[in-house]
Amino acid sequence: MNWLELVGWAGSALLVWSLLQTRILRLRALNLVGCLILIGYNAAVHVWPMVGLNVMLAVINVWYLRKLLATRHDEQTYQVVEVGTGDAFLAHTLRVHAADIARFNPAFRWDPAGADRSAFLVVRADEVVGVVVSHAEDGGVAQIDLDYVTPPFRDFTPGEFVYRRSRLFTDRGFRRVVSPPGMVAPYYHRLGFNREGDAYVLDLPAAPAGQRG
Repeated sequence: MNWLELVGWAGSALLVWSLLQTRILRLRALNLVGCLILIGYNAAVHVWPMVGLNVMLAVINVWYLRKLLATRHDEQTYQVVEVGTGDAFLAHTLRVHAADIARFNPAFRWDPAGADRSAFLVVRADEVVGVVVSHAEDGGVAQIDLDYVTPPFRDFTPGEFVYRRSRLFTDRGFRRVVSPPGMVAPYYHRLGFNREGDAYVLDLPAAPAGQRG
């Protein structure tokens, strides 16, 4: 086996591996790289139908990657829906993703009967991409209990749409938002939170007097 065949096998292996990814952005990026490698390989051995196929696949991947990256911070693409803590769909979402939630938020314990709790679903069309659950603490603090992203969107930060809309918290009289305790791989430094000890804290603007409560 010569080096050119190794390149071809490597491109094929990367293409297959990309299809095993659960993260949609990573899948598209790896698939694109695999296609580019196979374009070069098939052109070198003059297998033009495969060149054409991989060119088309590469174009499709570029189109989807461009769309994903262009809308990753778009509030028209990702919507925040507040739900009651006793909501059946919220309970279903937490149950379906319980094992994955425990991996990234090991301190999370769900108590739907807890006082002063709020729950938000971040959705993309009709697909749930994230869940944020918080409760009130003294001093106008909104303590985040859960900030979870579903596997396909793990390369994104859908929780930002909850924190970006500060009125979701300020209208309830909160002045600070504190990240979940013990969260694995927190991303809050990218959202304007400041590090305080083991937590990240976001200071909120004061709500206009007529909009409080």
